Amino acid sequence: MPKRILQGVVVSDKGDKTVVVKVERRLMHPLYKKFISKSKKFSAHDAENRFKIGDRVRIEECPPISKSKSYAVIYDDAN
Repeated sequence: MPKRILQGVVVSDKGDKTVVVKVERRLMHPLYKKFISKSKKFSAHDAENRFKIGDRVRIEECPPISKSKSYAVIYDDAN
């Protein structure tokens, strides 16, 4: 089964080896046919504490590392 890869912005880097990434997606409202933005926050493993608030990163699904972490940061985009 392929691993899910998501792209988002780091909104918190307070945890040790953990960043919180906000992923936004756009979808069409079924009745009004307007595009709306929905967002969700994911905790991701950052082993080197490399990423800071505001960085655009990609995260990849991985086996659970802790209770809330089942994603790992793979790399950052060119800002």
